[in-house]
Amino acid sequence: MLYVTFGRSENTITYISDFFDDYFTPEWLVHPLVKEMILDIDNTEVKHDHWLESSIFGQISHRELSGGVQALILMLLMPDNEYYGTACGDNCAKYILKIADLHDIYLAYNHTMDFPEPFEIYITNSDIIVRNMQDYLTEKLKYL
Repeated sequence: MLYVTFGRSENTITYISDFFDDYFTPEWLVHPLVKEMILDIDNTEVKHDHWLESSIFGQISHRELSGGVQALILMLLMPDNEYYGTACGDNCAKYILKIADLHDIYLAYNHTMDFPEPFEIYITNSDIIVRNMQDYLTEKLKYL
């Protein structure tokens, strides 16, 4: 289940790149879903656990991955934290829902992400589940 809080708490990890760098292990890169997300979002292929090939920048390290991909990897492999979802662009939405099908994810948002329907998102501020963008936006407007 995807748990969304509008706004941030003292437990929200807001500095995604710093947190990612602090906890990164090379084994993360060979996870099949991680490889898929990196290729799809950053147009970068994982060649080895220490080597990525970007179609734009050439050889890069894990530190050069986008903040959105870094956040997705953390959600997938370190799910016990609340992450600042605002680090993710709309191109991450389908993967957030995919990961939420695997295990619970806790995100804090200050922006509106365009999630593909259908979905189930638990809004922690309201203690309700929303299943479409209209209901999601109605709840978000309550907490601006």
